[in-house]
Amino acid sequence: MNQPLAGFAPAPVTARMENHGNHMLKVAMQTGNDLLARVGSMVAYEGFVQYEPNPPAVRQIARDWVTGEGAPLMKCSGDGLLYLADYGANVVVINLNGDAISVNATNLLAFDAHLTWGVERVKGLAKFAGQGLWNTKISGQGWVALTSRGKPIVVDCGGGEDETYVDPDALIAWSPNLKVKGKRSFKAQSLIGRGSGEAYQMAFSGQGIVVVQPSEDSTDRIRVRG
Repeated sequence: MNQPLAGFAPAPVTARMENHGNHMLKVAMQTGNDLLARVGSMVAYEGFVQYEPNPPAVRQIARDWVTGEGAPLMKCSGDGLLYLADYGANVVVINLNGDAISVNATNLLAFDAHLTWGVERVKGLAKFAGQGLWNTKISGQGWVALTSRGKPIVVDCGGGEDETYVDPDALIAWSPNLKVKGKRSFKAQSLIGRGSGEAYQMAFSGQGIVVVQPSEDSTDRIRVRG
C-alpha cells in the first residue's frame, strides 16, 4: 500500500461498533445480529451485507412518527464490515449495558436491531411546547451510534440539586431517568441560542448524563408536536 495511505487503513476489529476516525462508524456484521441504520448512511462494506429499507418492525413503530420525529431506517444483515457516516458529522459510539438513552432522532445513526426502542413524549414540557416534545428511547443490551455536528460534550448531572440547562437545538441525547423541565428567559433572549424571540432552555436534574453538540442548527433540533 502507498505509504501515505497506509495510516488510513481500518484497524483490526475489537468490538461490534467502533469509530474509524471521528466521522465514520465501523460495524462488525454477523448473521443473526441485525442492525438498524439511517437510510443513506452506508459508505462502504466488505463481505456480504444486505439492506432492507423501512422493514415491517420499523413501519409498525413509525406510525407514531406523525411529527417527523423519526428518521428513515433500513435493516442491515449479513456478515462482514459495514461503514456508516452522516455527511462528515462526528460519530459517538455507546454500549448500552442494560441501560437506556433518549435520543434526538436527527442524531441517530445506527443501533442493534434487538434493542427495545420507540418514540416517547418528553414529560414536563407540554406547557412550553404545545403538546410537548417527542424523542426516541432505546434500551437494553447492545450498541448505539449517534452523530454530532462537531465534537460533543457529555455533561454528568451528578445527582445533585443543581440543574443543567441546554439549548434544545444543541441537544443530542440524555439519560431517560433525568427529570426534565422547560425554562423561559426573556432577558437572555439575545444571548442564548441563535433563534429569535424568547430564549427557551431545557433543564435537567438527577443522576445521568446529557450529550450536547456545538451546533444550534434548527435542522438538528428535537421535533415539536403542536
